[in-house]
Amino acid sequence: MLSYYLQGLMLGAALILPLGPQNAFVMNQGIRRQYHLMTALLCTLSDVALICAGVFGGSALLMQSPWLLALVTWGGVLFLLWYGFGALKTAFAGDIDLENAGALRQGRGQIIATMLAVTWLNPHVYLDTFVVLGSLGGQFAEMPKRWFALGTFSASFLWFFSLALLAAWLAPRLRTATAQRVINSLVGLVMWFIALKLAVEGVNHLQGLFS
Repeated sequence: MLSYYLQGLMLGAALILPLGPQNAFVMNQGIRRQYHLMTALLCTLSDVALICAGVFGGSALLMQSPWLLALVTWGGVLFLLWYGFGALKTAFAGDIDLENAGALRQGRGQIIATMLAVTWLNPHVYLDTFVVLGSLGGQFAEMPKRWFALGTFSASFLWFFSLALLAAWLAPRLRTATAQRVINSLVGLVMWFIALKLAVEGVNHLQGLFS
């Protein structure tokens, strides 16, 4: 069963490592040292729920509901555009208050709501967990499937907590005005790039629905 666990671990790591909305949000919370471990835990639990749904049968629901996929896609596009705009607005602000920026504007509830949005409104997370992991893990027998899922859980846990802790450790270097502008500019551009890719996919998907 170790081989199934390692297969899930490696595939989960390959899917989660690229910079996306979740990783950017966890990194920013780590830099701020503001509920960063809570954020990492909630991201991990969200991934566990999505992976379970994908590996243990939820992929069929998404694939059989093209309108649901379209709704998730365009909801994700709008959210990523809004999130990217906020990051770029912060990056180009005339003066960045490193001590109070974000901390005064974001309470625990707002952080949780934003974390849920960057996770559950990102269509790529459904493609990763339902389509990629679901199509592969769904082929295994019951016990190997559980070990495969456990490997993907482990990848999410190790990555999110490592990212949060590393960002918090490097916070003194990353909380300079220049570093904050670079980070927020990068996050904003990445969010808009992902939104553009999703919009293209969404247009193609709608053309397929109406053709």
